[in-house]
Amino acid sequence: MNYIGSKYSLMHFLVTSINSVINKKTNMVFADLFAGTGVVGAEYRSRGFNVISNDIQYYSYVLNKHYITNNITISSDLIEYLNNLKGVEGFVYNNYCAGSGSGRNYFSDENGKKCDAIRIELDSLLRKNEIDESSYYSLLASLLNSIDKVANTASVYGAFLKHIKSSAQKPLVLELLPQINGVIGKVYNMNINELIYHIDGDVLYLDPPYNTRQYSANYHVLETIARYDYPELFGKSGLRDYSQQKSAYCSKRTVEDVFDDLVKNAKFKYIFVSYNNEGLMSLDIIKKIMEKYGKYTCFTQEYRRFKADKDINRNISSSTTIEYLHLLEKVS
Repeated sequence: MNYIGSKYSLMHFLVTSINSVINKKTNMVFADLFAGTGVVGAEYRSRGFNVISNDIQYYSYVLNKHYITNNITISSDLIEYLNNLKGVEGFVYNNYCAGSGSGRNYFSDENGKKCDAIRIELDSLLRKNEIDESSYYSLLASLLNSIDKVANTASVYGAFLKHIKSSAQKPLVLELLPQINGVIGKVYNMNINELIYHIDGDVLYLDPPYNTRQYSANYHVLETIARYDYPELFGKSGLRDYSQQKSAYCSKRTVEDVFDDLVKNAKFKYIFVSYNNEGLMSLDIIKKIMEKYGKYTCFTQEYRRFKADKDINRNISSSTTIEYLHLLEKVS
């Protein structure tokens, strides 16, 4: 999934840097608490770690339930059955497709109807105990990933395109996400500064938002498909109420205090923090906060900017930025 802040392209840098510090032992606990699409947690689960995953967004919770807790195999017959469902005019079609008269053009009419059919059937199958919870989350995560591939957007859901682009004209096909084999971990859907009091482990990886863009606004359509809770929508883009999902890490006024609180209360030996050189917190501020609680180190890597940035921040000219991986070896 093309996702703001995704660490997929930086995985080698992260793994190399983290593994150069920690002494790998059996059943080490690795926490990925701004998990997003789950690529970092999935990587460490595949490496034998016991992973704790968290994100305040429910669509992220769904994706990480698949990557971090699933050890089952879903039959090809079930996938074929879901893909052959006849489309229905459900919430997605009625609110995100132009043919419904909604005025929104996030998906083609056919793909919106097919998404509704699959989404409604997943709830029905779970309710009738024809699939278990693990299968449900894996199939729902796969639907989110599959519908995102045919979204009529410029990478995020802050706006839709006027005309259906070529990739969005392709029919929606439900394809299973890769299965990660490993220890069954734990996944949370909580405010991180509340969760931190209730967990502990060896390695804590933090990838907080860097700027004022709220993920809840940029991925609100995926949130609604994941929840399928028939929310009241607002404005041209069809935003759902996300007042309870706003992150204090996206505000210059609050970010330093909540970050300090998080680091102070984290019961982990190693704390790694991904942040770039254009974030709300300066590098000096991050260092000043972290070194209060132990030994501080920093790793750096230049990388290409997320491609939607030019659409969102048109005054940005540089094609690259610098990723900083801050490390605190905490004194207990």
